[in-house]
Amino acid sequence: MVAKVAFIGTGGTMSSVGRGPLDLLDYSINKTMLHAEEILDAFPEVREVAEIVPVRFKAVPTTALGFPEWKELALICDRLVAEHPDLAGIVIGHGTATLEETAYILSLTLKVSIPVVIVGSQRPLSGLSTDAALNLVNAVRTAASPASRGRGVLVLLNDEIQAAREVTKTSTFRMQTFRTPDFGILGYVDGDLVRYYRSTERRHAPDTEFDLRPLEALPRVDIVYSYAGGDGTAIRAYVAAGARGLVSAGFAPGMTTPDEGVALAEAVKAGVTVLQSTRAGSGVTLDGHKLRDMGIIPADNLNPQKARLLLALALTVTRDPVEIRRIVDTY
Repeated sequence: MVAKVAFIGTGGTMSSVGRGPLDLLDYSINKTMLHAEEILDAFPEVREVAEIVPVRFKAVPTTALGFPEWKELALICDRLVAEHPDLAGIVIGHGTATLEETAYILSLTLKVSIPVVIVGSQRPLSGLSTDAALNLVNAVRTAASPASRGRGVLVLLNDEIQAAREVTKTSTFRMQTFRTPDFGILGYVDGDLVRYYRSTERRHAPDTEFDLRPLEALPRVDIVYSYAGGDGTAIRAYVAAGARGLVSAGFAPGMTTPDEGVALAEAVKAGVTVLQSTRAGSGVTLDGHKLRDMGIIPADNLNPQKARLLLALALTVTRDPVEIRRIVDTY
């Protein structure tokens, strides 16, 4: 029996048509992106591995996606499961710039039990040796595989299956851009074989305490990036702009300049929740006495952009620092 998989297109590189096969970098100037059904027409081989339900959504650059689109994607996933009781999985095509953020927030908020796989490409659909076609085929295979159930939202590029919480983009143009620095991949797709070698231990969809559906917006949470000589101006500006939370992308293993530390302490006293992450790209933030004395919560090993999303969701259910620490330790 052929599995049924839904494919939602959101745009990005994998939907982009450049000015010719050698237009591999500046293809956005052509201003042409295809919708889900058009991508399937371009790569008819995808229909050989599953029965595909194309879902027209948007065809936009990945930088144009945010809370409204995440909420709508969650609602579409709900609708697809209700309309297709035999649906094996869902694939979401996505640009790579913010792919990890969409994957993580959906992995924290979706309420469907079938696999959801986020897929993108490093080369445009029209490019010579594009990776869009095989990435999409492999994403469909992953979504259709019973072995993918219960693993949260997954990310598939370059034949590799990665966990939404852990994966990050590490290179601008290389095909192996998506990596999990601390733990490595979950598994591979080789031909029609979907194979897993480990699972993520952190809590994920559908068993979470977060839900995008009733929300009109997320609380404002901003990221402040530490650098030698930083004086805290950006921190005070974000607080003045109404930030309810801040993520400090500090020096490893979780430090800031003295002036930034003063500004963060002021923010905490003003009622702003602060998470301390690092700009290192790998490793756990030090949970030391200095942070505790300042009322700052370590972000575990979440990178700044993912710590921001978790803090924003946490602030929709609590402002208690003890509870927010529990949430960080749980997710």
